[in-house]
Amino acid sequence: MLSNLIYVSKRKSNCTSEEIDKILDACNRNNANEAITGILLYSDEKFVQYLEGDYKKIFELYDKIKLDDRHKEIRLINSSPIKEKVFPSWHMGAKKVNFKDIDFKTDISEKDKREFNKILNGENAPNSIELLKKVFN
Repeated sequence: MLSNLIYVSKRKSNCTSEEIDKILDACNRNNANEAITGILLYSDEKFVQYLEGDYKKIFELYDKIKLDDRHKEIRLINSSPIKEKVFPSWHMGAKKVNFKDIDFKTDISEKDKREFNKILNGENAPNSIELLKKVFN
């Protein structure tokens, strides 16, 4: 079943820019074989990742991600079935973001900003996917 998964975590100090490059290289190398796509938003303090693909495969990947020592306090925000992929051409798109002063690429309401802060705090937001698209695109 085609599904998605969103999690947030705290980036550890041992996760340098070179480590981010290694993460993205591994994603681009491995995710294509599993038909997993998604995005990684990251700052010096946090990660927010959106994964989409076969339910079993994205949860197997999530289990591996939880063991990665470059981050901690991993919190699952949301997972649900989807009809189609949101980021079908990104085996792992990535963007460094200042989560304290987010540059949204589209107009966003104060309510949306509050909802996005919920995601950063490890809480589910009703329109999580739409908010991630606004930040990433």
